[in-house]
Amino acid sequence: MRIIITMLLLVFSLTSASAQTAQRKKNFNIDKSALAIEGYDPVAYFSSKKAIEGKKEISLTNEGITYHFATTQNRELFKANPLKYEPQFGGWCAYAMGKTGEKVTVDPETFKVLDGKLYLFYNKFFNNTLKDWNQNETILKQKAEQNWSKLN
Repeated sequence: MRIIITMLLLVFSLTSASAQTAQRKKNFNIDKSALAIEGYDPVAYFSSKKAIEGKKEISLTNEGITYHFATTQNRELFKANPLKYEPQFGGWCAYAMGKTGEKVTVDPETFKVLDGKLYLFYNKFFNNTLKDWNQNETILKQKAEQNWSKLN
């Protein structure tokens, strides 16, 4: 009986983890291969204070989301604390999440690190949403967090 219960708990936890990974992938801004931030290194935003493209051969998948890194050191830093380096709001535009609650694609080179968190922004066709975010950051950040929590 104990073996059956243990096996059922294992199956349940695997099914639950698989469902969480599927939901996470659904909510993240990723390409068809589950690559986030268009291959940019999430750690570089913090360590180099700029957007740096990662290398395909230095990658890591965290709960279904794949990241590329510029260095193996950055990959190890990410691996030790993914929540510290993952972009907020699943990598969607922080401004759009705050303004309308919509998932809008981003320009990985338009970003802001605020209070130890990475925020990405849409920046195309003369529309740099980081500028709009900066004008009303406190309110937009609060609304973005509320809107994001409704999606998850």
